[in-house]
Amino acid sequence: MSVDFTPILILAVVAATICGAMVTLSWVLGPKKATPYKESPYECGVAPSGDARERFPIKFFLVAMIFILFDIEVVFLWSWFTVFVNPGMGSPALDLQFQTFSLIAFLVYMVLWIIGDWYVLKIDALNWEEEVSLSASKLGDELPGPTEVLNPVPAGGRV
Repeated sequence: MSVDFTPILILAVVAATICGAMVTLSWVLGPKKATPYKESPYECGVAPSGDARERFPIKFFLVAMIFILFDIEVVFLWSWFTVFVNPGMGSPALDLQFQTFSLIAFLVYMVLWIIGDWYVLKIDALNWEEEVSLSASKLGDELPGPTEVLNPVPAGGRV
């Protein structure tokens, strides 16, 4: 059975050509007047405040990694359940053998998942309050850095 991928290849080339043409034309035809206001950092339409070197809580990254790890469970379980219910291996003996093997793999995975969940709860990884979850020696002082914020807008307000 031969499958012709020419239409998909043509579609990909056309899409890439259109994207490249749009980016190139906007760069060639677009305005290029640089002003201090345009060159300033953009922070949701508000003048930037604070220091770029301020502390960022590591809890965010920890929760993000935990989410990714436990989100994989849904992907694994959905595909496993779909194939487990209707394996289609060709014969009932092969179906039973596959279902037995996949059930054992599923149970091993779930045991490891429960251990991981227990560990996350044990170390209180989902507690967002740094003052409670970190000792005072780990909090430390503020990082040294400039105290003034670079603001391209003059004191009068308008550019």
